Amino acid sequence: MKKYNVGIVGYSWAAGAHIEAINNTSLAKVTAVCSSRNLDSAELSAKHGTPIQCYTDYSEMLANPDIHIISICSYPADHAKQAIMAAEANKHLIIEKPIALSWEDCLAVERAVDKAGVRSCVCFECRFSGQLQTIKSVIDEGLLGEIHYAEVDYYHGVGPWYHQFRWNIKKEAAGSSLLSAGCHAMDALLYCMGDEYESVHSFGANSSNKDFALYEYPSSSVSIIKFKNGAVGKVASVIDCLQPYYFRFHLIGSEGTLLDNKFYSTKLKSLDKNRWSELSMKLLDSGDVTDHPYQVQFEAFFNAIDEGKEMPLTSLKDALKTHKLIFESDKAMGS
Repeated sequence: MKKYNVGIVGYSWAAGAHIEAINNTSLAKVTAVCSSRNLDSAELSAKHGTPIQCYTDYSEMLANPDIHIISICSYPADHAKQAIMAAEANKHLIIEKPIALSWEDCLAVERAVDKAGVRSCVCFECRFSGQLQTIKSVIDEGLLGEIHYAEVDYYHGVGPWYHQFRWNIKKEAAGSSLLSAGCHAMDALLYCMGDEYESVHSFGANSSNKDFALYEYPSSSVSIIKFKNGAVGKVASVIDCLQPYYFRFHLIGSEGTLLDNKFYSTKLKSLDKNRWSELSMKLLDSGDVTDHPYQVQFEAFFNAIDEGKEMPLTSLKDALKTHKLIFESDKAMGS
C-alpha cells in the first residue's frame, strides 16, 4: 500500500505528466486535483486509473488531512502563493519551475518552507536524466580535467502550436525566456560547473516572425557567467526558433572536451584524437513533458521524505541557486 497521497493544483499538460509519474512510483499516488475548471471526479479517475477527488477551492483541498504532498502545476504567477499556502498547511511540496516570477517571492517561499519544516522538490528534473547523469560522471571521473569553458543552450520554439503559448507570451505570466523554459539549461550549467559564480552579463533579442513577435519580452537571450574559479559559462535560451528541440552541451576542459553525446579525453590513451568517441545514453531531445524523467525524480523525493532527509539534487535550496542567477541575468539584460 502506498504511503503518501498527493494533491495536484492546476490541471494542465504538466499535471498529466505529474499524475502518471507519481502513480508509477512505489510510495505515492495522486488522490486529488484542484482546478478552476469544474472537473468530473469519475471522468478523471477513469482517465488516470485511480480514484481522484476534484476541488475548485484550493483551501478546501489543503484542509484535507489525508493529503500529504501538494504538486503545484498551475500558472507560474500562482506558484509562490500556492506554495506558501501548502507549506503553512504542513504539506510537503513539489513545485513545477519556476518557483516564482520574482526573487522576492522565491525568498518568501523559502521562508514558509523553512518555518513549516516541510520537504520540497523543484522540477529541474533534467538533473535526473540519463544524459546529465552520464555527463556528470564524465566530469567527476576527471576525464575532461578542469573545465574552463562551458556552453549549455536550450532551443525550443514555443509558438502557437503549444497550449501554453497564449499566456507564455505575456511578461506578467511567464517572466522571461529563462524563467519560461531556458532555466533547465541554466540549472544544467550550474550542475556541471558548480554554483560559485561572481558575475553575469546578458543580452536579449526578439524574432520578427509574426507569431514570435507577440512575445512581450526578449524571446532569445544569452548569458555569460564568470565563475569564481576563473571558468566561463554561456547559456542561450531560445524559445523563438524554428527547428527541432535541442538541448546543447559543450564542455571544454584541460584534458578533454564533451559535445552532447560525444567526447575526447587525453585520460584514455587509446582514443584517436582526430575522431570523437560516443557515449551511449538517452539524449534530452524533446520538450514534451511526458518525456521528462519525472518518475525518477519523484521516487527520489518520496524516498527522501520517508527517510527524513533533504531531497537530493533538486531541493528548494538547490533550485534557489539557479533562480538567483536567472534573476540576475534578466536584470543584467534590463528585462
